[in-house]
Amino acid sequence: MTARLSDIAAQAGVSEATVSRVLNGKRGVATGTRESVLTALDTLGYERPVRLRAARSAGLIGLITPELDNPIFPALAQVIGQALTRQGYTPVLATQTPGGSTEDELTEMLVERGVAGIIFASGLHADTTADTRRYARLLGQGVPFVLINGFSPEIEAPFVSTDDRAAIRLAVTHLASLGHTRIGLAVGPRRFVPVARKIEGFRLGMQERLGLAPEESDALVQHSLYTVEGGQAAAASLLQRGCTALVCASDMMALGAIRAARRAGLQVPGDVSVVGFDDSPLIAFTDPPLTTIRQPVQVMGQTAVRTVLDEIGGTPAPRTEFIFMPELVVRGSTAAGPQGLGASARRS
Repeated sequence: MTARLSDIAAQAGVSEATVSRVLNGKRGVATGTRESVLTALDTLGYERPVRLRAARSAGLIGLITPELDNPIFPALAQVIGQALTRQGYTPVLATQTPGGSTEDELTEMLVERGVAGIIFASGLHADTTADTRRYARLLGQGVPFVLINGFSPEIEAPFVSTDDRAAIRLAVTHLASLGHTRIGLAVGPRRFVPVARKIEGFRLGMQERLGLAPEESDALVQHSLYTVEGGQAAAASLLQRGCTALVCASDMMALGAIRAARRAGLQVPGDVSVVGFDDSPLIAFTDPPLTTIRQPVQVMGQTAVRTVLDEIGGTPAPRTEFIFMPELVVRGSTAAGPQGLGASARRS
């Protein structure tokens, strides 16, 4: 046991006395430190004492995401999972797949398994054409829930969102400051709330920075899918309209936009500047490193967890939207607007 304590203490970066206190269920150990010791225990292959295994089962909480192909969703799931585990809850990740389970089916599955609450990320609540009564039924079943990205005033629940309007204004301001006057926006289907908000931010930014009327800005918006292929198709269309800079609604779309530019014989950022959205893991290591809008995933995930736990604990959160500011991360995919004959030809 002495050797074990030493190994665990070294792995967790704490003293053997602290390890002993955690393993014996003593008080006076910070939550983060306790979690570090338990993680070290798991990493080294030791079984947790029965009392600690039981303490981890304060309840199940579901997280429903639309996919895992987009790296932003695994990143969000990791933050939420870690935050739930630190509070003694067990996260249950449920993901929709093409031709697989729907959000309603996943919700029913989680309710049948007795989850204490559910966190929905970019679900049907964000779709303006979806029936919101499904969430009223969930409330009627006594299951608290929190909704991420996609506000609806018809749903009586707390929401956690990125400020999509501010995000696109940041991107437009950045590109306009580099001298770009023909900026395009590649976004998802128009029925989604975040898409509508991004377009609002685009209109405002283009009016503030370039003096364009809303209808002029709308002519530079292309709807597509939130995939590499969707971004490529949208970018190809916008490049044909003479755009020298592209703002994309996801990092995956931005990678597709870079592909479209290269297939058109254009260099990024020499001929075309590209801005993504999310700041997904590893996106800083693309070629070129992607300038993007960083969603505050850490604080949003933690807020969603804190809110759903408040709901479970009988302290209802305000039925409103908690909006978090994004951040522009400038890397190598944006540069000064094209100069000379090439730019003139494209504008014409």
